[in-house]
Amino acid sequence: MDNKKNIIVGTAGHIDHGKTTLIRALTGRNTDRLKEEQNRGISIELGFTHFDLNDELRVGIIDVPGHEKFIKNMLSGVCGMDMIILVVAADEGIMAQTKEHLDILNLIGIKNGIIALTKCDLVDKDWIELVKLDIADEVSGTFLEDAKIVEISSTEKTGIEQLKNEIIRIVNTLPEKDLNSNPRLYVDRSFSITGFGTVVTGTLISGTLNLDDEILIYPANKLTKIRNLQVHDNNVDTAYSGQRVAVNLANLKKEDVPKGSVLIPNNTFTESNIIDVKLKTVNLPFEITNRTRFHLYLGSGEVLCRAILLENEELESNKEYIVQLRLEEPIISKRNDRFILRLFSPLYTIGGGYVIDSNATKKKRFNNFDIEEIKNLDNCSFKEYIYSYVDRFSDRFYLEKNYYNFLSDSSKNISKLIDELIEENRVVSFGNNSDRLILSDRF
Repeated sequence: MDNKKNIIVGTAGHIDHGKTTLIRALTGRNTDRLKEEQNRGISIELGFTHFDLNDELRVGIIDVPGHEKFIKNMLSGVCGMDMIILVVAADEGIMAQTKEHLDILNLIGIKNGIIALTKCDLVDKDWIELVKLDIADEVSGTFLEDAKIVEISSTEKTGIEQLKNEIIRIVNTLPEKDLNSNPRLYVDRSFSITGFGTVVTGTLISGTLNLDDEILIYPANKLTKIRNLQVHDNNVDTAYSGQRVAVNLANLKKEDVPKGSVLIPNNTFTESNIIDVKLKTVNLPFEITNRTRFHLYLGSGEVLCRAILLENEELESNKEYIVQLRLEEPIISKRNDRFILRLFSPLYTIGGGYVIDSNATKKKRFNNFDIEEIKNLDNCSFKEYIYSYVDRFSDRFYLEKNYYNFLSDSSKNISKLIDELIEENRVVSFGNNSDRLILSDRF
């Protein structure tokens, strides 16, 4: 059994600033995988590779596209990253896509990163110092504010060891992976292999997947079994949260599992057309008013929605808001899932944030009671969050197992907290185990 610790590192930055070249210097591999990419010299799709940093640490690399046209592909890659390397070319400095990538990474909740100043062999020291000052100004107030800037020449391989050492330093500060929640894998590639069938890849963002597990493909709602599992080209019996995983699925066509699909155990999530969210805006060159239409990016998926501004007539730059998103197609999501919003047209990132209530009901604008209820959900413990759901749905006479779907957490954890609520006389139950009827004390 391979006991190496696995982490996922992403590279981001403007087109032609040397992301793919840097990865080749780090790993000895080229992540560009399409003939079109090789011919054009740019990354269009996500690129993937890995390398062993030392005897204990295996690093999976995701190279996200830097061109503005391919920002959608970039968004599908940031889910599940442990850290980011923001690549800035010393001869050009901060550019448009550097800024948009930085905004997206900040909004999506990335906490750790390094700044790689590439192509340092092309400019003199004085210029490098000026570019560093510009970078420091741009990342001020973001998760990269205190990040180390590593000077690199990928062609001469200077700075590569310093970059590796900084990755190791950050890894030692990372929290343990979430292995106890329900497994969830967002598909970022789907293809067929002759003799094997359909294979999908993605980052397992929680839980574990096992050989022969029965899983649900959403939104196709097809049940299948895991025929084979690979992590970094090696066959495994179990894949763990935080790993890049390839999953061979039984009796499915690749069209059944397109990019943006989700692999989950059956009966562990509930789909919804309405979610309440905390939205943080970036610099807005346009007026954003109630019911503006957006592209919502969550995981590797994309869906159109309209934003209901519950507290305001319009959105202003660099502020936080409680917003209800009404989706044109249902999705599955979970409390604290991160998302990005881009205008329907023109395509422009206006902000992002996290889910507060993944199974929300329609709210009226400027209703103080509704707004306060959402804010309470945002700030409460998971036990109080469970109680709010039981209180809301008691008139529907749901069983405990129904709340496993609504709350999308492990049945063991939810059951334990429901027991605590029963002991506190805030919840009453009838029956046993997951089939017991759960009602609020106010019902």
